[in-house]
Amino acid sequence: MKTAQADQASSPPPGAAEDWTIPQRWEAFTPAQHGIWDILFARQQELLEGRAVGAFLRSLDVLRLAHPGIPNFDELNERLYAATGWTVVAVPGLVPDEVFHRHLSQRRFPAGNFIRTPEQLGYLQEPDVFHDVFGHVPLLAIPEWADFMQAIGEMGLQALDLGAIHRLARLYWYTVEFGLAHEGGQLRIYGSGIVSSFNESRYALESGTPNRIAFDLKRVLRTNYRIDDFQQCYFVIEHFRDLLDIVLKADLPALYAELEGEQDLEPDEVAEGDDLISASP
Repeated sequence: MKTAQADQASSPPPGAAEDWTIPQRWEAFTPAQHGIWDILFARQQELLEGRAVGAFLRSLDVLRLAHPGIPNFDELNERLYAATGWTVVAVPGLVPDEVFHRHLSQRRFPAGNFIRTPEQLGYLQEPDVFHDVFGHVPLLAIPEWADFMQAIGEMGLQALDLGAIHRLARLYWYTVEFGLAHEGGQLRIYGSGIVSSFNESRYALESGTPNRIAFDLKRVLRTNYRIDDFQQCYFVIEHFRDLLDIVLKADLPALYAELEGEQDLEPDEVAEGDDLISASP
């Protein structure tokens, strides 16, 4: 997630606009940096066959641009905007919650303007351009998902006003970043934090360690998460396209108020009523 829960700076860093955007300066990326993108792209594309939802794999074409390496946002945005009216904007790194959700509400996705080093190919805690663009952009070319992401932005601004952004952040985390879905009778990945991770793409589906719980909105809103390791639980929805309908029908302010009187759950807890789902064979 691109929000900065631990670093809510009140003003943008030097060189950034008021909305925290910066020029991408695609020409400044080195051949070595473009090479890292190509390695990651090829590796994930092969790994995700049979693991990611079909819509993600089909929409990877939006990233196949005229030049190899890190996508030039100008060229990428022509294709993405034509599909769903979204664009990608460059930011220096993590941005405050209000800034992040305002961008989403206006169909702009903030992407970190840096790429990991060769030593970080397996894991990177702060999202880089590969996580943000490879992980998020393909589904942003799907109309239903594009609308869901805009709704998340609008709900995030509402949650900030209600002092409940930590609740909305959990919905984002367990869907947009680390969501699983059923497809063709199998578990499939759609969350960007998984599809952009070589190791978690296998762990999320195959490991016997994490809990996989049938999606329930209230359960998600009261479940903490970790940012420094593989997830200890995943929520599984029947189809990722169902999310927009679920959140639009929900009275989120009422749920936030109701949950104030309930104890939060840790990600490794199994609660009464949880519908646990087995790992993929």
